[in-house]
Amino acid sequence: MSRAATEIDRLVGIMKKLRSEAGCPWDKQQDIRSLRPYLIEEAYEVLEQMDAVAAGGSFMPLRDELGDLLFQIVFHAQLASEAGEFELADIIQAIADKIEFRHPHVFGDQKAADATEVAGRWVRLKAEERRRKTGRPGSVIDGVPKEAPALMRAERLTEKASRVGFDWKRLEEVRAKLDEELAELDEAIAGGESRRVEEELGDVLFALANLGRFVEVHPEDALRGTIDRFIARFHFIEERLRERGLEPADVTLEEMDGLWDEGKTRAKQA
Repeated sequence: MSRAATEIDRLVGIMKKLRSEAGCPWDKQQDIRSLRPYLIEEAYEVLEQMDAVAAGGSFMPLRDELGDLLFQIVFHAQLASEAGEFELADIIQAIADKIEFRHPHVFGDQKAADATEVAGRWVRLKAEERRRKTGRPGSVIDGVPKEAPALMRAERLTEKASRVGFDWKRLEEVRAKLDEELAELDEAIAGGESRRVEEELGDVLFALANLGRFVEVHPEDALRGTIDRFIARFHFIEERLRERGLEPADVTLEEMDGLWDEGKTRAKQA
């Protein structure tokens, strides 16, 4: 038995003990709904450490967070096992079968010239899977979770539609669409109708997500990066003001803007 298999078996055993009569009171109280926030939290903590690694950080914190996420999967598998539905082995088998089926150019006798051909074939294979499961093909844009962050969801939806040719041909067309949506937003703001402003702002954000896909920058990652920079620069403003015995509410916007520019310059020089 491989080390991975040994450790997975050990983790499954730990989970079973936690849920047993002699186990942990907290773990025994959990159910599918109560675990939902923890699963989401662990996924975002993994994402945070992925960003840290991409920025040159250590892989070890990522290892730990991936372990936390894996524990959530094992926990849900244990709940399903107690309900007589499935076990962790069934989860692993299902994903292994799916990946082999969707890669006939690797695990079968088919050939794929490039990634574009692979993506097109992926759409057809997923449609075939849906037919087997539900008796109907469904939609090519199925499979993007409603709970996903909106920018990420917009990117994935347009990506899926593009696989069947529903897409702009050139970057210039996407950029022109953004200009069109911005003009409509300006018109809505001038009209003062909040419902239309909301709709037009949504169209602008959707167009930006699509633009990000075209320039191969994930909009969700881009916005998270901007948020991180905003936090760092605002903290810089607060720290510099506190050195002078002041708080942001004690100074003018012009003074804070000056410190903002100073923090931005320092960050670029670092």
